[in-house]
Amino acid sequence: MDQKTCAWAMNHPLEREYHDAEWGVPVYDDTILFEFITLEGAQAGLSWITILKKRDGYRQAFEDYDLDKLVQRNEERAEYIVETFDVVKHRGKINSVFSNAKAAKQLIEEYGSLSAALWQFVDGKPIVNHWTDMSQVPISTEQSKAMSKFLKKKGFKFVGETICYAFMQAVGMVDDHLIGCPKKVSE
Repeated sequence: MDQKTCAWAMNHPLEREYHDAEWGVPVYDDTILFEFITLEGAQAGLSWITILKKRDGYRQAFEDYDLDKLVQRNEERAEYIVETFDVVKHRGKINSVFSNAKAAKQLIEEYGSLSAALWQFVDGKPIVNHWTDMSQVPISTEQSKAMSKFLKKKGFKFVGETICYAFMQAVGMVDDHLIGCPKKVSE
């Protein structure tokens, strides 16, 4: 069965656990969606295993992604986070969490939920792809380009089209599990 599991998830036990329990599972909870916006933005230029290893540090540093708390924070908190928590020490990425929280709160006000604002890019239901090899999986799509453009216009940072596609895969907007993977959802 292991050889059928998506190859990227076979390098480290944390990746396998994440693949088997979370990756590609539809998420509609605003807090979890914001966590993945944060984590995918933090991953830019790094490996996903680096971020998985720091995930608990991110939850602590960003107060379990409580948007009401995060909108009260600003750049002054970044230095404390760098010194105190196991996160990527990139001040731009850290500060983006605070500005992204403000932008997320505005989307919630406008759309009723962050989920509604984000899931609109896939018409509210997962896109199930049928790839047989990881080389077939795109790094961005028209939907991720549209999401990126939308989020940037709304004030988000670290939300390029590739980051948005990785986000869409993570939160189940797109099912890119390979055919034969035990976690593949049938259409």
